[in-house]
Amino acid sequence: MWSTQHYRHLVRVSGWYDLIVTAAFVTPWTFLALHGLLQGWGQAMGLAGTLPSFEPLHVLMANLMGSIVCVWAVLRIRDPQPVFGRYDAVGRMLFATWQAYALSQGASAFIAVILFFEIAWAIAQSLPIKDGQLPSEQGAQA
Repeated sequence: MWSTQHYRHLVRVSGWYDLIVTAAFVTPWTFLALHGLLQGWGQAMGLAGTLPSFEPLHVLMANLMGSIVCVWAVLRIRDPQPVFGRYDAVGRMLFATWQAYALSQGASAFIAVILFFEIAWAIAQSLPIKDGQLPSEQGAQA
């Protein structure tokens, strides 16, 4: 159970995590550099699964995802409202679902590391807040 103050801190920290992890996805150049690095590491470590080459449309999808995740991260860093944490938890469960699916289809084992953190953040942001209500819920009941 979180106090409102600690929950807001959690929302802000999850925003920083997302910004750091996804910043390289924002531009084609940074994404392709990260992709090459991950391919090299995966081969050097003998990880299961594949990290295929990306065509321009794949890179565009990665850039769009990186852009929106970074904007969402900055919003939570600047204004860590508890309701944003709840929405983020739902988004993380959606991401985790599709990451698990990708792993089941032979995607790179790197995804398993990201999946672990997605589930951990989703659980943490889904736990109850001590007063039992989000600020937006209090106003709706008045």
